[in-house]
Amino acid sequence: MRLLLVDDEGELVSTIAERLSFRGIDADWAVSGEEALAKAETEHYDIAVLDVKMPKISGIQLKGMLEGKYPDMKFIFMTGHGSEDDFIAGSAKDLYLVKPIAIDTLVSKVEEIFKT
Repeated sequence: MRLLLVDDEGELVSTIAERLSFRGIDADWAVSGEEALAKAETEHYDIAVLDVKMPKISGIQLKGMLEGKYPDMKFIFMTGHGSEDDFIAGSAKDLYLVKPIAIDTLVSKVEEIFKT
């Protein structure tokens, strides 16, 4: 299983990627939608964990771009804002986690979504 973590907070996603690797989950990270799209062109990812609010390309916009090219990719959103607008903007089937994210919660959700 391979994950792509995308958030404009580089320290956050690099730390999450490192903690996931300690738990046997292979994760790459990107700090922008553009960087994420470039990585997805050269690597296979099963799940993308996307920040909802990012400059230029939001996580919701990025999901649309990625799922158009990679229909088997699954998605988890993370948000530091937790507003109802964030949840309405995505699909009802999307999973949202509110930052700060407990690594055990993320691992559990990743394992859960990977099984579906």
